[in-house]
Amino acid sequence: MKATKIDEFRKLSMDEIHAKLADTREELMKLRFQQVTGQLTDTSRLRIMSRDIARMETILNEFRDAAMESAA
Repeated sequence: MKATKIDEFRKLSMDEIHAKLADTREELMKLRFQQVTGQLTDTSRLRIMSRDIARMETILNEFRDAAMESAA
């Protein structure tokens, strides 16, 4: 069975996720500029990047929730 992206992100540490999240946000910004200037040919990458960002933020929220529960 193929591992999904969310499973791949879950294997990373919080610091790695933060770094990957920053890189993905930067890449998304560059893609948006390319789209505005008419240079972007593969517009599906915008959606893929947005979903990856949402996945990483979800995992970070799960980490935070788990930390809050263990602290309480």
